Amino acid sequence: MAKTGALDLASGLGGKIDKKEVLSAVEQYEKYHVCGDQEERKANCTDMVNKYYDLATSFYEFGWGESFHFAHRWKGESLRESIKRHEHFFALQLSLKPGTKADFMKMPFADNSFDAIYAIEATCHAPDAVGCYKEIYRVLKPGQCFAADEWCLTDSFDPMNKDHQRIKAEIEIGDGLSDIRTTKQCLEALKLAGFEVVWEKDLAVDSPLPWYLPLDTSNFSLSSFRSTAVGRFITKNMVQVLEFLGLAPEGSQRVSSFLEKAADGLVEGGRSTCRIADR
Repeated sequence: MAKTGALDLASGLGGKIDKKEVLSAVEQYEKYHVCGDQEERKANCTDMVNKYYDLATSFYEFGWGESFHFAHRWKGESLRESIKRHEHFFALQLSLKPGTKADFMKMPFADNSFDAIYAIEATCHAPDAVGCYKEIYRVLKPGQCFAADEWCLTDSFDPMNKDHQRIKAEIEIGDGLSDIRTTKQCLEALKLAGFEVVWEKDLAVDSPLPWYLPLDTSNFSLSSFRSTAVGRFITKNMVQVLEFLGLAPEGSQRVSSFLEKAADGLVEGGRSTCRIADR
């Protein structure tokens, strides 16, 4: 069950990090993105991603819910309903049952262990897509399926366009990513790992409602109020007060700030030709 109260947000900030070390963790995390390059982020990917989720999880639970991902959405459908439908789609495709979680770069399982594997906006954190997919292929039984919902840059992304570069960087720091791969790179990595791609689709193309709608400040929804412009303004100021009072650790406002930038970057990227595909 997601924690939804203001005190839950305050007490959860920093996750497993000692409250006195949160500011230091924020500074180190920001340094990976501001001072480091992609190769440095990939080399320190485990530390970077762990710090990100320790710092960001309570914000996600407070403003988004217990499932930290997007979903293509039908008209008249709430954000929560769309996420649940999306998860059920994966489960039905693979006939899933409760399983085990592990590091997808070094899974402690024998070859040919699983009947099905899925990942929803998770393998985008892997420093090496081919290595990650190879490890999944290794533990998957022959002939069985791997289903993934991946963040990708579409063919519209122009690496020489400064606005596209800025949007991409905002999303990377605000979502714990060392890099955002293109659709072609992801598909090629799957093939190099040994997979046959039997179905792939950009779910954003024919979604009746934009995938980024919950983050769009021009949209207002009571069912996802905390992610609206008013809700985000309240959360931002609440975090400021909680940190001032010592109820939230020092550095909490900075986490809130880079998450806000990521939200704006996702909306701008979704609206423009620099689009993030949900595949």
